[in-house]
Amino acid sequence: MCGICGFLASPGPESGLEATARRMAGTIAHRGPDGDGVWADGEAGIAFGHRRLAIVELSPLGRQPMESADGRWVIAYNGEIYNFQDLRAELEAAGHQFRGHSDTEVLLEGCAAWGVERTVRRLVGIFAFALWDRRERTLFLVRDHLGVKPLYWARMGGALLFGSQPKALRAHPAFAAEIDRDALSAYLRFSYVPAPHSIYQGVHKLEPGSILTVRPGRDPERIVYWDAGDAARAGIADRLALSDAAATDALESLLKDAVGRQMMADVPLGAFLSGGIDSSTVVALMQAQSARPVRTFTIGFGEDGYDEAVHARAVAAHLGTEHTELRVEASHALEVIPKLADWYDEPFADSSQIPTLLVSEMTRRSVTVALSGDGGDELFAGYNRYITAPALWRRMAPLPAGLRRGAAGLIRAVRPAGWDALAGLIPEGRRPRQTGDKLHKLAGVLDAAGPDAIYRRLVSQWQDPDALVRGGREPHGLTWDDGLAAGIPDFVERMQHLDSVTYLPDDILAKVDRASMGVSLEARVPLLDHRVMEFAWRVPPAQKLRDGKGKWLLRQVLYRHVPPALVERPKAGFAIPLDGWLRGPLRDWAEDLLDEGRLRREGFFDPAPIRACWAEHLAGTRNNQHRLWNVLMFQDWNRRWGSAAAPAPLAASAA
Repeated sequence: MCGICGFLASPGPESGLEATARRMAGTIAHRGPDGDGVWADGEAGIAFGHRRLAIVELSPLGRQPMESADGRWVIAYNGEIYNFQDLRAELEAAGHQFRGHSDTEVLLEGCAAWGVERTVRRLVGIFAFALWDRRERTLFLVRDHLGVKPLYWARMGGALLFGSQPKALRAHPAFAAEIDRDALSAYLRFSYVPAPHSIYQGVHKLEPGSILTVRPGRDPERIVYWDAGDAARAGIADRLALSDAAATDALESLLKDAVGRQMMADVPLGAFLSGGIDSSTVVALMQAQSARPVRTFTIGFGEDGYDEAVHARAVAAHLGTEHTELRVEASHALEVIPKLADWYDEPFADSSQIPTLLVSEMTRRSVTVALSGDGGDELFAGYNRYITAPALWRRMAPLPAGLRRGAAGLIRAVRPAGWDALAGLIPEGRRPRQTGDKLHKLAGVLDAAGPDAIYRRLVSQWQDPDALVRGGREPHGLTWDDGLAAGIPDFVERMQHLDSVTYLPDDILAKVDRASMGVSLEARVPLLDHRVMEFAWRVPPAQKLRDGKGKWLLRQVLYRHVPPALVERPKAGFAIPLDGWLRGPLRDWAEDLLDEGRLRREGFFDPAPIRACWAEHLAGTRNNQHRLWNVLMFQDWNRRWGSAAAPAPLAASAA
């Protein structure tokens, strides 16, 4: 992996363009500590910057920006192409000779031989790249199918800017750092800024599966070369009719190929292992294809209900991996919080960012590449809401609205801690995690008008963010699209699709990218090979959800390698005890950021609902940890980035 940046502006001296590109690249040095490069064409006003994390082809022949053999094309690329050897063989058969062994060169020469869109459609991998056509003076910005690798772009001051992270754009003199209050409203709902928006006015996230083309004298044009919605609808229209055993064989074969391709590296490689279904499946398929023990990494918390290290340890022992475990104390985790604004560049409030950073930091001490199990929940129906939301609507729909509102009030009358105490009466193996929080979230959906409204409630932290953000009007994207049901009529599959195109790229993958690249670690996600998603959509719902459990088919693959007893337990996220931390060691930090006078002076929020939310949390009458974390992460980000302060690279000691 790497970091890319650049701009297309007015012609000028190449030395000046190169200096600006180098300054932009310096802000994302953590993404590529193994080398840097710049390229510029003064007549065209184009400049590329690159920071290199060397994974394949460690020699100087892998350096970027890279020019094609015919001199027409120049590329700055971040990612890995897992089928590049196949594409290289095809190009060689056509008479092309290669200088080195990098996937970058294959991607570049493929575009030169076949054209940009045709080449991109053939790629299996994760990537974001900028490609300049010197003959046509055309810039192409491209992002991978599912949005694993980030790419931001903006038009400001007569220049088109782009980069892997917003801080790279900020280093260009044309950048104007004005906060988008509409995007801030959306952030408060989701805990992330949804694409194509960013926290800055005029700065966009390039959507997954897209090519943005910038031609002379014309507005940028975006085309979609691969669409998750099309994949969903095509899969639903062409279901597999396989027996359970045959479907398991087919999925195992596909996953084994995806995992095997992603084990390619010229540097040390390992995997994150939580002991859950997804990461255990990835590690099992890695170990099945490795002649030596795979290196696995996990972290554990001392607080009751948050430590899954024991499960990861058991899976590692069964598979025979070389396992490393870090026991994290609260003090260690709390040390990460001051770094979050630098790491994430935008307000980002998925609190699992903290353990993700910690496990990335630990893993990077031993390896340069780590495979992750992200994506299994979206593709194979693993989230609890895929079971609870339809069941809830079936029970809710016949009831009068007034009765539903009354039931919600009764649930809220008992504090989350009280529900947790009652849940202690349930046998441990069947006891859900964080019962009180989940019941209070349930109370928030009892008066929903329909199933899609239930989904929106379940994925929202602040239900009416416009009432909180002064001058904000939340943009309503695909989550509010009433026409979605026509192509994806099943409610569960509709939730899966929405999660795959919103929560997955903008939260899960952004979290992993910033955490891993913040310590110069490449994270790969074999379950999100786009061929796996296309296959998953063809799998009938009954082979995903069965007997009250999600990921049924994925579990069958795993059970061929790991006994069910080692991985079967209630689903739990990568959680931290944020509730108690906000009342304890984080209280003074939070109080400073939530100070009423401060909120009023800064002018982004109405202080009253925030202060009320904070008072409830401190009193223990409600667990408002997630809503408060959204506000706190914006406040901390604004303290770091809200001014015109120049961007700074991350501390080198993080790696």
